Amino acid sequence: MTFQERPAEGDAVGLLVLHHGRGANERDLLGLGEMLDPGRRLHVVTPRAPLNIGGGYHWYVVPRVGYPDPETFHAAFDTLAAFHDQLWERIGIGPESTVFGGFSMGSVMSYSMGLAGDRPRPAGILAFSGFIPIVDGWQPDLASRDDLPVFIAHGRRDPIMEIDFARRAKELLEDGGLTVEYHESDAGHEIDRTHLRAATDWLTGITTTCRKGH
Repeated sequence: MTFQERPAEGDAVGLLVLHHGRGANERDLLGLGEMLDPGRRLHVVTPRAPLNIGGGYHWYVVPRVGYPDPETFHAAFDTLAAFHDQLWERIGIGPESTVFGGFSMGSVMSYSMGLAGDRPRPAGILAFSGFIPIVDGWQPDLASRDDLPVFIAHGRRDPIMEIDFARRAKELLEDGGLTVEYHESDAGHEIDRTHLRAATDWLTGITTTCRKGH
C-alpha cells in the first residue's frame, strides 16, 4: 500500500495508524497525527485506501451507509491486515503498542481491524465520525477485546453518518466490556476541535503504558 509516515523523536513509545475518510488519500490525516501527538512520542503512519473512485481513494463501495459492500470491504480488510503485519515487522513496534484511528470511512476500518477476533488486539481504537460496520462475513469479537480502550467522537449535526451510529457503537462496546470514552457535539461531519483536545489527552494516556513490541 502507498502510505506516509512521520517517525517519532527518539525511540517511539507506540505506533499510531490513521485511516483516512472517503475520497481522501494518505496525506489527509498526517497533520492530524501531528495534532494528536505534538510531543512526537509516536511513530505515525497513514496508509492510502485501495479503491480509486472519482479521483479520490475509498476503502470500500457504499451501497448504504452503515452496510459496506462485502466484496470491496473484505478486499480492503485483507490488504490492510497484510500492511499492518508488515508495518509491525518493519518498525519493530507490535500491535500491543498500536492505536488504530481514523475519520469517517477510516474509522470503520479501524473498528473492523481492531475488533476482529482473528487479528491481533491493538492498544486502542480512535474513531472520529464513524460506525461499526454491518457486513456479511465480519462481526466484532468483543469477548476477545475485554477492557480495550476506545475513543468515540461524533457530531450531532453530521448529515452523512448520523449520530445514532456513534451512540449504538458506544452501547455495543460497553455492553461487551470495552472501555469507551465518548464525546458528541453540535458539529457536522468533521473533527471538532474540542474533541481533538480530548482525543490527544486520551491517546497520551493510552500510549504512556505502551511498551515497544518485538
